[in-house]
Amino acid sequence: MGSTSRKHKPNEWAAKINHTHIINDSFIKNFINNCSLPMSSFDIDKSDTDCLKTLNANIHNPIKYILAVDGGYTTVEVKKNFPSAQFAFFQFGAVLFNIEDLDALSKKPFIFPEDMQKLHNLERFKLAIPIKNIVVKTESSLKDSIRKSVYDFFMKERDQTSLMETLKWFIFEEYSDTPTDSYSLASNPNLNVGTGEFILKRNSINSDYTFNSPSGIVYLTDVFRLHEVIDEEHGAIGILGYLTRLIEQLILVHFMRIIFKCQKQWLKEFLFIADGPLSFSGQTANMHKPMRNLCNYFLQSENLFLVGLEKSGPFVEHAREIADPPSGKPVLDRGKYILPSNKYIYKYIIPGDFSTMHYGKTSYYSGKVIFHSYDGQILVLTVPVPDKNAIINPKKKDFANLDIILLNIQKLKCDMYDDTVVPVALANKLVSLANHPSKVLLEKFATSTYNK
Repeated sequence: MGSTSRKHKPNEWAAKINHTHIINDSFIKNFINNCSLPMSSFDIDKSDTDCLKTLNANIHNPIKYILAVDGGYTTVEVKKNFPSAQFAFFQFGAVLFNIEDLDALSKKPFIFPEDMQKLHNLERFKLAIPIKNIVVKTESSLKDSIRKSVYDFFMKERDQTSLMETLKWFIFEEYSDTPTDSYSLASNPNLNVGTGEFILKRNSINSDYTFNSPSGIVYLTDVFRLHEVIDEEHGAIGILGYLTRLIEQLILVHFMRIIFKCQKQWLKEFLFIADGPLSFSGQTANMHKPMRNLCNYFLQSENLFLVGLEKSGPFVEHAREIADPPSGKPVLDRGKYILPSNKYIYKYIIPGDFSTMHYGKTSYYSGKVIFHSYDGQILVLTVPVPDKNAIINPKKKDFANLDIILLNIQKLKCDMYDDTVVPVALANKLVSLANHPSKVLLEKFATSTYNK
């Protein structure tokens, strides 16, 4: 009798020619021919670049301190025979410099361990959540396990305060003289997804930052709506990017609150830097509304210098195309910046119909800035704008303190990564959880701790 060994390999020759069926298919050819791609620099109409502006480098610089936040996560398997059982470990770092130290560090092409000692302050925030096939012993489901894990993270006391106190201050606008009385949660996390709108009333919040409902406890952190996209079987890996960006920005809000509470005049001397665009993505996108309210309040009552820096994505690719094209004269010269309009974005960066689409209206509280610095950095930034319509046809006046922000960002050049700045590079280096060896060590840690 012939053997049916699993080691027998199928004929591989046929697999190597299967692509020809796609190449020769007229339906596929027509599909590709009907697709639009981002444009090259030589395709840009000169009339669309009349919004180019020049950085005013001769203005007074009030910034004395820079605070940057970055974060990262890694996923690990905790049981050899059940690789689907996974945790996610997060680490976030906030680094604080004074501008004098940054002036010195920015002249160095690389950052060494001794340079780390120039930090005035580093604070790390750590979080672990189950993301698949794991349930916290006190909870009945993966969804409730993640809800409780995020709640506990926000409740943790740090320097006599907590992120939860900041979240309440942020959601109910307690920084103003007229706080809001309620916040509408689109779905009650204790009911089926898409049902049961729940109103969070400020005067009904319990001392532990929970709310009572007939169907069960509602946490204040449920405003993030993560519960809507957690699947008990397929897990919650899809929330990790949303959660990372959310916490990074709320850590910045946390420090804004502390400064506002202790010495609010210092807000005029701080530049706050976030890694990534000033926006909230996925289920957390609703947070852009209270964040815009906070930014508008501070800009009017005190002052606010806040910027997000992007390291990758279509805007970064477009920025390099127009500032440093493979051939020909650059569209964006050194010392210039552009505030891309909604039309410009959908015409040159993200193919789409600008007449029916409104970029970032449900997630961004900021507008894009593409900047080619005098020393050759090519940067994509986001800066708070007063309302979503400012993105349609942006004006410089909508981008408060823009020249001051660009002036300081230009001073912080760092060659550790392409087109990034010293504070973000340091924060990234101090908190990043690299696949090797961090992931291996975290897997061993999680496995050994679980077995105990």
